[in-house]
Amino acid sequence: MMNPLRPSLFRPTSRSYPSSPILSPQTPDEANPADKATWSIAKLSLAGFKKPPPERSMSLSQVSTTTQDGSYLQVLSLKLSEGVSKALCQPAGPATAADSLHGRRPIPTGRGREFGSLISNELNALHDNPHLRKAVLRSLQRPLSALLTNLSNNLLRLLSSPDFLNPPAPTVQAPNPNPTQAHALSIAAFAGELLEVFDELELGLDSDARGDGLKSTREALLSVTTRVIHPLVAGIRAELISLVGALESSAPSSASKTASSKAVTTQHPSIHTLQAVVPIYGRAFLRYFSTTPTQPHLASLEISVVWRALVALAHRTPSHLTPPSSVNLAPAATKGRAISNTPPATPPLTRFHLKVQPSRPPTPPTLQPVIPPILGDIRAVCDLLSSLPRPAADKETTRLAREAVSDACDGLRALLHLMEAVQRSATNSAEELTRELGALTTDLPTLIALPILLNSFVFTDEKGGPRTVSSILGLPEERYRQECLAGFGRAEECTAAVGQRVLDVLSTQPGLSSDPTAERCYSLA
Repeated sequence: MMNPLRPSLFRPTSRSYPSSPILSPQTPDEANPADKATWSIAKLSLAGFKKPPPERSMSLSQVSTTTQDGSYLQVLSLKLSEGVSKALCQPAGPATAADSLHGRRPIPTGRGREFGSLISNELNALHDNPHLRKAVLRSLQRPLSALLTNLSNNLLRLLSSPDFLNPPAPTVQAPNPNPTQAHALSIAAFAGELLEVFDELELGLDSDARGDGLKSTREALLSVTTRVIHPLVAGIRAELISLVGALESSAPSSASKTASSKAVTTQHPSIHTLQAVVPIYGRAFLRYFSTTPTQPHLASLEISVVWRALVALAHRTPSHLTPPSSVNLAPAATKGRAISNTPPATPPLTRFHLKVQPSRPPTPPTLQPVIPPILGDIRAVCDLLSSLPRPAADKETTRLAREAVSDACDGLRALLHLMEAVQRSATNSAEELTRELGALTTDLPTLIALPILLNSFVFTDEKGGPRTVSSILGLPEERYRQECLAGFGRAEECTAAVGQRVLDVLSTQPGLSSDPTAERCYSLA
């Protein structure tokens, strides 16, 4: 009973078949092989199940249908993983002795931008599809986490090596980084280049978990750059602070003198060292701060060095110009000629002739003035520190940092102009000089100009000799500098309190309140 019903169960309902099909009996030998093949292909054909092809038009619904199954995100994840592998692979070409470390070369420059361009291209293409963009941002976390793990592992081995800080700062003998430092700097440059792409796409700026979720990735990349750059820069900063801090003391008597056609300058020994190492440090800064996210650290470094130079030079007692009557250089006519009391020999008779008196007296020999050492040191320091590289001015993120460095260097130039005005005080009247003080101290911090004005016009040799601001305040010198002269911002905060205290003390000093120059000087504070 079941056998006659079984064929009808597997027949399509859309087609009508006779209840009892009649087949012509043929033997296998009589059947045509070509007809048999045609009948087999027609029997297996699915043409009856095919639908007519739709019109060739792509719509957003079809795109969403294509991506909702996850195939696009899977392909993107594979592409990003491949990009991570290519970014960290070894570059082609043989390794050199300058950058080879255990047979490996550092990461070439530009690998971070290449990997970042892959991310930016995908995100920019999905600008009009916010839901798919969020899905892509979530898919970025896994390959970026793998990238950070590889960078951290490679960096840990380099930072723990004793060669990483050997030497702690570039020297004249070793101006270039060693292989360990070169590999660490390449990792920091890779992280900095990827951070530049993050800044362009504004990724990782929102701490909200509902955002892109890349804030932790941004912080990890910043940590990679700081772990490499800060230890290397610390050695340079300590060396520069030590050199400019030594300028507070006057140059020893054995210091070298530089003579030119106009003047003679005595240079401080620290100036000679700075002239040798500052160009080397400038090239090192270009390597350390090659990316935009690291340049704010460059600004803070240069500002701290400029501030230390201002404090050191302002607290050195200024020396005055040598008066014209007390020139310490011998005339050119007597140089190299021994002085003797023996009269000259009588010339022969043929050489006697009538000498005509000149119409005017002979011109005295040209005397070279001596420039005070303080002026030469300030001018040299200003030129050297101004030659260091600064943050980029064409980018919004670093424009403020560059302006801060420029303002600090302007203060150093203002100190030079103030010192030049102080040196002219011997020839200018007090009234003429007091008219200049307001303009000369506009770009200079008040606590930097205050010791110069006090020791030049208030506490002169006739009025008790030079005095420090800390002694007027009744504070130890070290404590005064730590609490009031820690930087530009701290000095500005303490200006009002220190100035008022100085005014109160000077008002009680006998003989100072009646001096108009003294009143003008400490009233500017």
